This record gives sequence, structure tokens and C-alpha cells, in this order.
Amino acid sequence: MSRFRMYPTPVQRCDLFEHCRHARYVWNLALEQWSMWRRDQGPTPTFTEQCRQLTAARAASDWLRAGSQTVQQQALRDFDRAAKSFYSGTHRRPTWRKAGQREGFRIVGSQATRVVRLNRKWAAVLVPKVGWVRFRLTRAIPTAKSYRVTCDRLGHWHIAFAVVPPPIPAPGTGGVVGVDRGVVVSAALSTGELLLCPQLSEAEQARLKSLQRRLARCRSGSSRRRKVKAAVAKLFARARNRRKDWVEKTSTELARRFDVIRVEDLRIVQLTRRPKPKPDPERPDAYLPNRRRAKAGLNRAILANGWGGLVRRLQDKGPGRVEKVHPAYTSQTCSDCGHCAPENRESQAVFRCLACGFRAHADVNAAVNIAAGRAVRARRETPVRVSLKREPQRATSQ
Repeated sequence: MSRFRMYPTPVQRCDLFEHCRHARYVWNLALEQWSMWRRDQGPTPTFTEQCRQLTAARAASDWLRAGSQTVQQQALRDFDRAAKSFYSGTHRRPTWRKAGQREGFRIVGSQATRVVRLNRKWAAVLVPKVGWVRFRLTRAIPTAKSYRVTCDRLGHWHIAFAVVPPPIPAPGTGGVVGVDRGVVVSAALSTGELLLCPQLSEAEQARLKSLQRRLARCRSGSSRRRKVKAAVAKLFARARNRRKDWVEKTSTELARRFDVIRVEDLRIVQLTRRPKPKPDPERPDAYLPNRRRAKAGLNRAILANGWGGLVRRLQDKGPGRVEKVHPAYTSQTCSDCGHCAPENRESQAVFRCLACGFRAHADVNAAVNIAAGRAVRARRETPVRVSLKREPQRATSQ
């Protein structure tokens, strides 16, 4: 999607929030009807029947009638599509929409084409019952049949046009790169480059820790708790925006520089799953330590480095050019002689082969193995000898 930052006036901002409330209310009503289905009852109302119910509800409620019927009817259509996608097995089960989370609505049809360009930097879109809302031009305005207006945790409004951008063409140089994803180094390339995903600064981390402590002392349901919770959400949203910006820029650069991009075939959902409790066989109703706190820290670090988002955007921008390699023993195998042993990796950053004495950055060595496509299986086969000619460069943040 092509996403732009919107700058509504204070009055328009209130009207946009009202549209979000209407869309959330209608969505939750449709979800409630769908969730109340039982085997001994008849089928749930269809989209056509729900539209008739919406017309009757608008006639009986002044609050709904004051809103846009286009926004409310589109919320029903979106839920109908979400339910069909769930039954087909392509998407997850629809969930409840909460205030302050996933705020937004969608406009489809002739209303979505009402976009005018004001000058070189600004354009405006006509939102039903809101008026012309300005947004900042950062790229060409696409031709789309629908758009979605959203508000993030920072209070920023965005408009996203539903268009599929064209894939990035391959450079045609025959270049192959391996990408090793890690916690300390977000992405290590086989060329020796170390890419770091931007995180919260030390001052922001200290403020986040202070706010979380203050949140734990607040009374449930109080105004202070609501304000502190909003401040915590803003910091998390800031980190998420930085991570998304890094993923977009890094994936675009890799798709433009290389013809083939090889990554580890990692299952992020299984890697970030919390450990199961270990019952104590000697004491009933007791459990053994399962290192849950340490695993929680590792899960946060994996998610903060955008492992899944980077590969997903690479597949979107370079379809057919992303290859997944089995990750077994790629960090323990010497990329120069092929010797595989756990002792080869002295530390997190140092790799020294015990057989030939080859030294390199551990993540770069793994990236070279990934680029060669030589995934060492569980029986530890000795792969073909491949030499590493380039020296690892210093860590650079992009």
C-alpha cells in the first residue's frame, strides 16, 4: 500500500475519530452475531441482512445516523470478508476492536477517487462528512479504488491507498548475498556488512522503565493510569515506526543490489513461543524452573530486530529471488575449509576454526555459508570448500 501522512484540522480530527467509533461499533456488533452461532441454531445473518439491520439501526439511533453510511457499511463488508478468509484458512479468526487500538475505517468506490493535488508537496482527499483533508506528498499519488484512514498510537493520521506496488527489478549482475539474522547484529551480509536495526535510545529506555513502574502503581480505571498507559504506548509506537522504516529501506537496498537473496528458514512464531511449564515429579502442584524470564528477554530481542518483517518485505519486493536455506550448523561451520564443530565459535562475535585457523566475524561467517546454500544437515556432512576473500567490515547502521 502507498501510505501518506495526513494533517487534519482539530475539527476534522474529531470527525475522523467519530468515523472510527462508528466503524468499531458496527464491526463489534457483526462479530457478536457471528460469535453467538450454535449448532442447534440457524445460520448467522449474511452481509445483505446485516445491511438491512444497519438501515433500521440508523433510523432508530441519532448517533449512527449522524455518521457516514459508507463507513459503516464498509465495516460490515470488511467483517464479511474477514470471516470468509478465516473459513478458507488464509487468515486468523476476527477479533474485537478496542478503542485506541487499530483505529481506522475504509472508503471504497467513487469516494476513493476524489483526490486533488494542491501543489508539489500537498494533496487533499475528500472524506465523507469530514471534507477535504490534506496529506503530505512523499511519492506519486496512485490510482486506487479504495483507501484506509488510520490513527496510530502517536496520534498521527495516515491514509493508505490499496494498490500493489510493482516489484523491484533485479540488477542483472548475478550477485548472490546471504543474510544471517541475529539479536546483537540485526542482519549480517555475506559481503561483510553488519546492519543494525535502530532501537530506543538510552534516555527513552529509562523513561519507558519509569513509566512502566508508574503504571504498576496506578489504580485500575483511573485517569492517571489511562494517561500513563498512553505515554507507554507512544514509546512502543515510536520503536515500531523506526523498525518498520529500517525494514523498508534495508529490503529495498538488498533487492536493488542483488539478484538472489538467501536467508535462513526460521520459524519466528515457534522461536518466540513461551516455554512450557515443567511439573515437579517430587512435589505435587509445584513446577521446576523453566527459564521463562530469560526466554522472554530473547523473544523481545528477536521481535525488536524485525526478523520476520525483513524477509516478508524482501519476498514482496523481489518475488522469486528470495531463497530459504536450512539453518542447521550454519554458525558452527567454517566457510573456508568446511570444518564443523561447536568449539569453532569462541563467542557471539568471534569465529575461529580449530582445523585451519580461519578467523572472521561469526555472523559474517554464517552469512557466507547461507549465501553458498550449503546447509549442513544433522549428520554434519563436510561441504564443498569455499573461500572467503573479503574481510568483514565495521558495523554500519542503516
